[in-house]
Amino acid sequence: MTSQSGSHATFVGWHVAIVTLLFCVLMMGCANEAIEANRKQVEANQALIEQTQKQLAEIQAQQDYSPTPPPGTPGTCDKNVEETATRRGGDAYAASDLNKALAYYRDALTACPDDAKADLNVARTLEGLGKRDDAVSYYRAAADSKGSDQASVQNARDALSRLGIH
Repeated sequence: MTSQSGSHATFVGWHVAIVTLLFCVLMMGCANEAIEANRKQVEANQALIEQTQKQLAEIQAQQDYSPTPPPGTPGTCDKNVEETATRRGGDAYAASDLNKALAYYRDALTACPDDAKADLNVARTLEGLGKRDDAVSYYRAAADSKGSDQASVQNARDALSRLGIH
C-alpha cells in the first residue's frame, strides 16, 4: 500500500506540475498579446501626433501672421497695459508701498517706452525711495519726451530744476 501511495503522490505531483506549467505558458501568451496590442496602440498614437503636427504647420504657414513688437520697443505702446499698470502703481504709491508701485510703473514704461508720464512716475517713485541718481535719468527721459503729454514733460523739467539739474 505504501508503494501505491507513493506512486499516486508522484503522479499527483507531476500532474500539478504539468497543470502549473500549462497555466504559465497560457499566461505568457496572454501577456505577449497585451504587449503587442500596446505596441500597436503606441504606433497609432505616434502616427496621429505626426499627422496633427503637419496639419498645424500647414495652418501656421497659411496664416497672415504679423507678430506684435515686443514690449519696450520704441515707437510701440500698449495703452491698455499702460493704463492698468499706472492705476495699480498709483494705488500702491498711495498705500506707501513704493517698491510695488515702482514695479507697476516700470510695467507701464515697458508697455509704452516713449511715454513721458510713465517715465515721470518711475522717476518720482525712485526719488521717494531715495534713489536720486536713478530718478534723475527718468526725469530727463520724461523732460526730453516728444510726446503729446506736455504736462508730464513740464513736471519732469520742474523736478530737474528742483533737484538743481539743468
